[in-house]
Order: sequence, then structure tokens, then C-alpha cells
Amino acid sequence: MNLLLIRLIIFAVLFVAGLKLYRMYREWKLDQAGTQQDGSAPGNRMVRCRWCQVHLPEDDALRERGEWFCSADHREKYLSERQHEQKNQHKEEDKGE
Repeated sequence: MNLLLIRLIIFAVLFVAGLKLYRMYREWKLDQAGTQQDGSAPGNRMVRCRWCQVHLPEDDALRERGEWFCSADHREKYLSERQHEQKNQHKEEDKGE
């Protein structure tokens, strides 16, 4: 009777361990498939905000005149600064003529 009980306990422990290993393997396989799919999907590449240089996913970024921005506020700051620089450039060109 004792030998039968010991065999039953050993079988139960091996079964639970095997089930745990199978679940870990299945989760690892799903993670591997997910990372391969994420890398090949369009729109998941990282872009850099022109204003603050922070990297963010392309799907979350805003694009204006070929530049990427993390928020509308940074887009407006960059465009207003660029516009101000262009005005100063035109003033310097006018002074030179």
C-alpha cells in the first residue's frame, strides 16, 4: 500500500511539473510570435520628436512638413520657432542688399 501511494504522489508531482513546463513553453512561443509580428507590422517603427528628441512609436506621433512630433504643443513650438528664424533670415538678406 505504501509503495502504491508513493508511486501515485510521484506521478502527480511529475504531471504537475510537466503541465507547468508546457504552459511556460506555450507562453514563450506566444511571446516569440508576438515580437516577430510586431517588428514586421507597418507603423510600429520608432520616430524622434523634432523638438524634444524623444523617441515614440510612429502610430503615436504627429507629422508636419516631413517632421515628427510627440505632441501638438511641440509641433507648434517648432513651427513658430522655424517661422521666426525665417523672418530673421529675410531681414538679414534685406540688410545685405
